[in-house]
Amino acid sequence: MQMCASAATVAFSGLEARPVEVQVQIAGGQPGIVIVGLGDKAVSEARERVRAAFAAIGLAIPAGRLIVNLAPADLPKEGSHYDAPIALAIMAAIGALPRDALDNVVCFGELGLDGALAPAPGALPAAMAAHGRGAAFICPEACGQEAAWAGGEVIAAPTLLSLINHFRGGAALKPPERGDLISDGAVPDLRDVRGQEQAKRALEIAAAGSHNILFVGPPGAGKSMLAQRLPGLLPPLSSEELLEVSMLHSVAGLLERGRLKRTRPFRAPHHSASMAALVGGGLRAKPGEISLAHQGVLFLDELPEFSQQALDALRQPLENASVMIARANHHVTYPARILLAAAMNPCRCGGGPGAGRCRRGPRCAADYQARLSGPLLDRIDIQLDVPPVTAADLALPPPPEGTAEAAARVGRARGAQAERGKGLNSALDLDALEALAAPDAPGAALLQKAATQLALSARAYHRTLKVARTIADLDGAGGVRRIHIAEALSLKRQWAGAEEGAMAGA
Repeated sequence: MQMCASAATVAFSGLEARPVEVQVQIAGGQPGIVIVGLGDKAVSEARERVRAAFAAIGLAIPAGRLIVNLAPADLPKEGSHYDAPIALAIMAAIGALPRDALDNVVCFGELGLDGALAPAPGALPAAMAAHGRGAAFICPEACGQEAAWAGGEVIAAPTLLSLINHFRGGAALKPPERGDLISDGAVPDLRDVRGQEQAKRALEIAAAGSHNILFVGPPGAGKSMLAQRLPGLLPPLSSEELLEVSMLHSVAGLLERGRLKRTRPFRAPHHSASMAALVGGGLRAKPGEISLAHQGVLFLDELPEFSQQALDALRQPLENASVMIARANHHVTYPARILLAAAMNPCRCGGGPGAGRCRRGPRCAADYQARLSGPLLDRIDIQLDVPPVTAADLALPPPPEGTAEAAARVGRARGAQAERGKGLNSALDLDALEALAAPDAPGAALLQKAATQLALSARAYHRTLKVARTIADLDGAGGVRRIHIAEALSLKRQWAGAEEGAMAGA
C-alpha cells in the first residue's frame, strides 16, 4: 500500500522565496530514497542526513522505495534547508506526526546527523513568504529570532524530536522573541580629518543626493578616512530599507542570532576581489559586495588595482541599481542601490610630494589612469583631486563642524527631495530632471559652454545637472542657479588633463 504526504517549503530566486511542495511517496520496490525535482548537490545529500537523523531519534525509514519530489520540478532547488521539510513529510507519511500537522505550514532548516535542526541561510525571507501566505513557519531554534521579525506564527525547534512532541501535545514550543537591533558602534567623525575642506564638501554633496564619488590624490592625503566617514552622513535606514537589507544579509548567511543592523552597510572589499565577489555569483549565485552594500556605501580603495573585468561588471548595476546573475537554466536578480565611493593614487608611484613623487614622467599617470574605462568614470558623478595634507593643516585645531552638523544638512536636503516625491536626485529620470533641475539663464549658458569645451557625454551632462540640484537643495534654494552649476562642474575632475595635474603635484 502506498503512503503519501507533503510539506511546504521555499526556493530562493534572489530575495524572492517561491513556494515549493515536498511530496513524499512510500511504495514497494527496492529500498532507497530518491530525490527528484532539479535539486543541487546539497539537496541530493539530504537523503543521508535524513536517514541518520531518523536513526538518532529512534525512527526507522520504512522499507520500500521512498520517492521525494520537489515541485515544481522545473524550478532549480539549492541549499540545505530542504532537509527539514523532507524529514517532516516522511514523518507525516509514516504516522510519526498527525496527518494535519503540516497543513498551512512552511518548513525550513538543515538536519544534523543527531536529529538536531541546524540554521540555514535565508530564514528571514522564507518567514516573510510564509507570513504573506498566512502560514505558520517551522525553523531551527537558531533561526527563531531572525524569523520572528517577519511576524506571524513561528515554531522554532531545536530537534526533530521536539517537533514531534510539540505536534503531539507532549511539550509545546514557545514562540521565539525578535533579535536585537544593533549598530556597528561609534561612527568615525569628520572632525578627525584636518584640512581637505573641498573634499568634505564633496562628501556632503555625495551623501545628500547619493552621488558616486572618486577621490584622486597621493598616499596619506586622507582619501580612505573621508570615505569611511560617509555612512555617518547618511540618514538612518527606514523600516522598509532595514527589512530589505536584512533579507539580503539573511540570504548571504550574514545575520548572527537574528540581530538586525540599524546602520547602513559599508562594504570595503580588497582590490584582489573577483568579478563574482563584487557583483555576485558562484555555485549558488550568492549576492556580491555591491548587493551587500545595498542602501549603503561600497568603498573601492586603490580603484585601478581591481581587475578590468570586475570594474566593468559594475557599470550595469550602477546604472540600474540591480544585479542580474544569468545561468544557463535560470537567472537571479539582487538589488544594488548603492553609493559608490572610490579612491586612487594619480599614478602607480603615488604622485605625492617629496620622496613619494613620480619620477617616471607623464606616461606613468596616463597608463595608470587608463586602467579605468571611460564608461565607468562616466557613472561617477563627483571626481575630485585631493591634495596632500600639509604640516600646517595637521597643526590646526579640530574643525568646529563634524559629522553631526554635516549629517543635519544632508537630512534637510534629503527631506526636500522626499517632499518632491521623485526619489533621490541621483535617480531622477529625464522628465523629472528637466522639471526640477532646469537652471536659470546664466546657469544654462555656463553648462552649455562647459559641455562643448569639455566634450561632456549626455550622461555626464545630466549627472552634472543632478549634482547641481543637490547643491541647490543643500543651500535651501528652490531653483538651480549659475553658482550651483559652477560648483557641480568644479567637482568633475578633467580626466583628459590628469597627467598634467599629476606632474604638477610632483
